[in-house]
Amino acid sequence: QVQLVESGGGLVQAGDSLRLSCAASGRTFSSNVMGWFRQAPGKEREFVATISWSGANTYYADSVKGRFTISRDNAKNTVYLHMNSLKPEDTAVYFCAAASYVRDIQTSPHLYDYWGQGTQVTVSS
Repeated sequence: QVQLVESGGGLVQAGDSLRLSCAASGRTFSSNVMGWFRQAPGKEREFVATISWSGANTYYADSVKGRFTISRDNAKNTVYLHMNSLKPEDTAVYFCAAASYVRDIQTSPHLYDYWGQGTQVTVSS
């Protein structure tokens, strides 16, 4: 069992930066593929970034590539999403997710079996 709690969201202006954190409980965190997803009002949940258990492999949605960085600290059971050059279209609820039975990075939300409650990110123009 893995429990995930996101933090770090807020209201910022376009061009600003934010760092989201996702604290995980459970002994198996270091073996889980982790991902960040987001959902804007009226839209489906979409993939943002994923990272392998070791941190060696990462993958990003085209819309955030070059602006967002996913990282993890297995000693602290925490995964991060560093967001730079934020745009109004990045406004969404951001969710952290864990995939406990896959071996490598995944972009489909259906392959993640644990989810956090989400944290709101609002970017004003």
